[in-house]
Amino acid sequence: MDAAGAHAEHCHARAGSAAGLGGRARAVYNCTKYFGENYSQGGKKECDEYPFATTYEGAAGSDYDSRQDPKNFSVMPVAKTENGAAGTLLGQYYKLNRLIDGPDDGFMVKVRS
Repeated sequence: MDAAGAHAEHCHARAGSAAGLGGRARAVYNCTKYFGENYSQGGKKECDEYPFATTYEGAAGSDYDSRQDPKNFSVMPVAKTENGAAGTLLGQYYKLNRLIDGPDDGFMVKVRS
């Protein structure tokens, strides 16, 4: 973390849609566990995860790297429309920056608090 309260970490894109990637069930399980059975509020919210589901560091990260802690991710119910829009923007970022699947083409995420 730097003096401005920002933290940066590397992420690596995975090919495939977020829904088709292995961590989805793990993320939803944790949303249900920590926010209750009705975390989606009748379909108004979705379970979002960080690091992104489309990265090797997401909820399924320990499936790809045995050194990664299987609990090293966060989940939060967020508005379905906002989550969809964020996913679209992330997909555009991958495409415009020509990110490829795998550990050799990482990108940084800087989180400010």
